Amino acid sequence: MVVPDTKEQNAIVLPDFLTVKELSDHLGASPIEVIKQLMANGIMAGINQQIDYETAAIVAAEMGFETMQEVEEEPEEAQVEGPAWRKFYTEEKDADLKERPPVVTILGHVDHGKTTLLDTIRSANVTAGEAGGITQHIGAYQIEHDGQKITFLDTPGHEAFTAMRERGAQGADIAILVVAADDGVMPQTREAISHAKAANVPIIVALNKIDKSNANPDYVKQQLAEAGLNPDEWDGDTLVVPVSALHGEGVDDLLEAILLVADDTDIRANPKGKTAGTVIEAQLERSRGVMTTVIVQNGTLERGDTILAGTSYGRIKAMFNDAGDQVKKAPPSTPVRVMGLNDAPLPGTIFTVVKSEKVARQLAEERELEAESDVPQSRGMTLDELFARFQAGETKELNLIVKVDVQGSLEPIINGLESISFEEEDSNIKVNILHSEIGNVSESDVSLASASGAIVVGFNVKVDSAAKRKANNEGVEIRLYNVIYKMFEDIEMALAGMLDPVFEYQPIGLAEVRQVFTIPRVGKIAGSYIRDGIARRDARARVIRRDRIIHEAGVSSLKRFQEDVREVRTGFECGINVEGFSDFEEGDLIQFLQRVRVR
Repeated sequence: MVVPDTKEQNAIVLPDFLTVKELSDHLGASPIEVIKQLMANGIMAGINQQIDYETAAIVAAEMGFETMQEVEEEPEEAQVEGPAWRKFYTEEKDADLKERPPVVTILGHVDHGKTTLLDTIRSANVTAGEAGGITQHIGAYQIEHDGQKITFLDTPGHEAFTAMRERGAQGADIAILVVAADDGVMPQTREAISHAKAANVPIIVALNKIDKSNANPDYVKQQLAEAGLNPDEWDGDTLVVPVSALHGEGVDDLLEAILLVADDTDIRANPKGKTAGTVIEAQLERSRGVMTTVIVQNGTLERGDTILAGTSYGRIKAMFNDAGDQVKKAPPSTPVRVMGLNDAPLPGTIFTVVKSEKVARQLAEERELEAESDVPQSRGMTLDELFARFQAGETKELNLIVKVDVQGSLEPIINGLESISFEEEDSNIKVNILHSEIGNVSESDVSLASASGAIVVGFNVKVDSAAKRKANNEGVEIRLYNVIYKMFEDIEMALAGMLDPVFEYQPIGLAEVRQVFTIPRVGKIAGSYIRDGIARRDARARVIRRDRIIHEAGVSSLKRFQEDVREVRTGFECGINVEGFSDFEEGDLIQFLQRVRVR
């Protein structure tokens, strides 16, 4: 934590939130004196009640103190070269690391045979004693080939793969790209390639449906080469394995290819290290409670361990493998279903083993409070933030996803963007095109941008409504242009750190006035019901009557049951006072606005 310099004796540093008792300690005064000052300002608060910095600063000023707000220093994340799964053992000693089975995901176009290939691989490895074939679906399973184990994620599709990356998880070590020999490289295939490359995982191509009479493997290989996956038989570095998922042809060759790539990738973990991994899926079962499928990526998970996954936690009462058998231990790369969590975590959530349920509960509650109070932070990057991050040594390239209207515009735009770079001293910051395609900006584009810290730029295209919602929720910047040189100019300015931030007010909530109260020495208060979104005390408010804005100003007070609050969410009632306005009527709408940086 960075504490500002306080040279003057009567200057104090206060955090964003603190209790009345903590404020009195900072001021060297009695809690009773602080409570009196709060009451004088119309705020009723007990000794253990939390107040925000602005309120504390007012009290401190009236008691003769100057205040400064604490600046939280962003924690430095370890820079790990290569796939994201390596972060699980960055603190482990190299001598303790052992090889672990690769975790494989299946990507590709719809109807090219992803699910059929998964079913064929698993069915071929089901033991004879299971009589009916596959006994249980758990979202992931492990097979053995030539004495070596391979774990498959039974969640085909780059959307699921990227959703995990959005939550900080890698999920897989190797991606299998399924391409139909009779259909070739399709738009969704290109998307899958971009998502796998952005995740920095090696790609193996399964050239499926080679048994069909209209199959054209050579043509498909040419398409793959054009998409950046040059086949190994053409002196490239991408293994292309012909298979027939329906009849099982070439499946053994595909498994051999996986093991070859795994050897080259050096996939390792410490079985005795700190236990951590990724949640694959979770559901509530009537007889067992929450059943969570996880893959262990470091350490060894044991029955009786207490795990924390996001805001979910619990002691493992039982563990089951993909055959439904109970197991006591799960070493790295092993998929298991665990029973005992208090709630179902989201897929892609990182889980860790903690000392006790008490510790887990405390950490989960802290995360819940943070989630409620914090505005979601952008995983993407705004253009004007780029140069500051570069100067801090956090990044050396700007990741872009490019969408254009016609094929004729795509190549000159890509060439123009890739030629832009910015040099400072001995460093070079440049543009990196993660994905480029013809068509409107889609939800998949936003997902890739969110997971990769990228910006979406479009030329003569629109943004799908689903993509707009996702971009707003996840803080991904989308910039649309109809003049090419303006696009180039903005990117150049960003790389030179010259863009000035632009702010605008955006709606965050809507309240309906249901009753008007008159309070002595205060005036009229709008007794309101929050119909949508969230009402915040630090927001701007518009009073709307019969579809016409009649007043706009700051919110002077926001109360729940005589108590000042920072925010009120959908479905709750509250009292609202708007600066410079008291002529409320029943039926008025109050729209809450938040100042947001849009560039």
